[in-house]
Amino acid sequence: MCGFAGFAGTGRNINRDTCETTLRKMGDAIVHRGPDAGGVWLNDALSVGLSHRRLSILDLSPLGAQPMVSASGRFVIAFNGEIYNFQALSEELLADGAHFRGHSDTEVMLAAFEAWAVEAALGRFAGMFAFALFDRQEQRLYLARDRMGEKPLYYGWQGSSLVFGSELKALQQHPQWQGEINRGALPLLVRHNLIPAPHTIYSGIFKLLPASFVAIDLARLEPGQLPEPSRYWRLEDQFVESHDWTGETASDHLEALLAKVIGEQMVSDVPLGAFLSGGVDSSTVVALMQKQASTPVKTFSIGFREDGFNEAVHAAAVAGHLGTDHTELYVTEQDARELVPRLPQVYDEPFADSSQLPTYLVSEMTRRHVTVALSGDGGDELFCGYTRYPGILRGWQRRRSFGSRLKALSGRLPPELTARAIRNLVPSQRGRSVEAIRLRLARAKAVASSQSLSDFYRQSVSIWPDPAIALVEPGEGSYGLTGPLPDRVPDNDLKTLMWRDLNWYLPDDILTKVDRAAMACSLETRIPMLDHRVVSFAMGLPASLNMQGNVGKQVLRSVLYRHVPRELIDRPKQGFAVPVSAWLRGSLREWAEEILEPNRLREQGYFKPDMVRQVWNEHLSGREDYSSELWGILMFQAWLKEQGLQIGSGVKK
Repeated sequence: MCGFAGFAGTGRNINRDTCETTLRKMGDAIVHRGPDAGGVWLNDALSVGLSHRRLSILDLSPLGAQPMVSASGRFVIAFNGEIYNFQALSEELLADGAHFRGHSDTEVMLAAFEAWAVEAALGRFAGMFAFALFDRQEQRLYLARDRMGEKPLYYGWQGSSLVFGSELKALQQHPQWQGEINRGALPLLVRHNLIPAPHTIYSGIFKLLPASFVAIDLARLEPGQLPEPSRYWRLEDQFVESHDWTGETASDHLEALLAKVIGEQMVSDVPLGAFLSGGVDSSTVVALMQKQASTPVKTFSIGFREDGFNEAVHAAAVAGHLGTDHTELYVTEQDARELVPRLPQVYDEPFADSSQLPTYLVSEMTRRHVTVALSGDGGDELFCGYTRYPGILRGWQRRRSFGSRLKALSGRLPPELTARAIRNLVPSQRGRSVEAIRLRLARAKAVASSQSLSDFYRQSVSIWPDPAIALVEPGEGSYGLTGPLPDRVPDNDLKTLMWRDLNWYLPDDILTKVDRAAMACSLETRIPMLDHRVVSFAMGLPASLNMQGNVGKQVLRSVLYRHVPRELIDRPKQGFAVPVSAWLRGSLREWAEEILEPNRLREQGYFKPDMVRQVWNEHLSGREDYSSELWGILMFQAWLKEQGLQIGSGVKK
């Protein structure tokens, strides 16, 4: 696991010392992703440079150092991630005449590009990766990202330079960095507490979509112009259902497949362990790890003292049954208060999944013991695990009758007057504020007016149902929850929801959260469930095999029950929840009050101060829980402060 950055300019006759200094600064900004070594590479003629920071996992010798040049000298790469099937690929390449100096997966990648060309080689890699590859012969720069989006890649124009890298903080070190805030990203942040790909918080900078690459002809490079990304793998092509599976045969196949993938991912030249929450996904991964390991697997979990937020006790029970070497950490409110001001630096742009707090803290603890940790992420998306799915589908069926009742209730009155009328006329609503009723009305109206299941789902999972309620300048771009479904996705409601989550929630929330938190601690995470072979198998299963009644992941559960008693597993799904609602009324209140100060909000010009303050006051009163609605705004405000973009500092208004 590493980090990289670089640039390609449109000018010639560059100053080599200046460019190398810039590359080193870009690398130093992400030294947490690779604290073990660093290097730069520069092509003077084409003004293209690569910077790399190394976290040594495989081939700890200098022969694994990057940027790395291929045997023929044609290709140069800066790479972040792991290619888990590199040993099998190396045997094939050796048989065809390749020669290797070391035993790193990076060297195998370069040989694969030489032998099979870039796009064909991409299709043969099993792993998580993002890379920048320069083809000296064709004068072409390739930027590529893994199939499911485990590893990040940002890119775009700043002035006359194309900049790219693993994190935005590396791009900010380039002397032409402008950093204009992208107001079009704010409605998406308010709606979902994250900024989904391809958007970022900065104008002109993009996230490369998963399973994509972009090929840039440097000989014809023009400022501001970027070719459209190409896809080397399509998730929708995996939705080819086989109706020959039974629950038992599907479980047998899944266990064998996961065991193979986990075996590949346990290859490491440094200490390795696993996150363990005690839930289905992480318990399955740990059980199959322990079955293959010769010594107790090191496992790690985190808990909270507050009632209803502690899964550590369940993790400890599973660890005890499997015989792992288990370590746990209990988080206090003080731990959270100390971490919150650091979150903008960790996540690089506004990001507001509150489970980012325990994810960072468990990563920090884990890194004290190991350098690599396997994770159970992906099981919910692949095997119908989300408990919200049945409720969403029931709501979709009831939407029309509800929509007609809502229309009759609201009539043609403005939203605020409608809310006041409801508060005065409906006994159950008399204790609520106008703002609370207005938000509920907006959510109900958005859901009831949905014309498709995808739109209904989008509205149902929105934090703010209408970002215009909170923002000075609304207006949203397209992303993974918008646009038509591909023809290859079956006409099945559960598969529709799975497709949507795999295209936005998984890469833009779950994987972003895990990557930034772990890499901030110099910890590599590996996710066996997201191996493309597991994904293909899971997408080909009939949804009815996984979702029985209101309980999903039946095939995955069946595998786990072979190794762990079901009484240790079968309990209501909890998720990685944190008591942010109470913390905002407690130890985080002073911090939040400062960055939500009305004059600050008014002068910055992003959010409507009156609405934000009303929601904040309503939350403080205890009448409503607006922690989710507030957390996205708080993370943006904290990010502005961390960037130095405060009142009077030149924020574009």
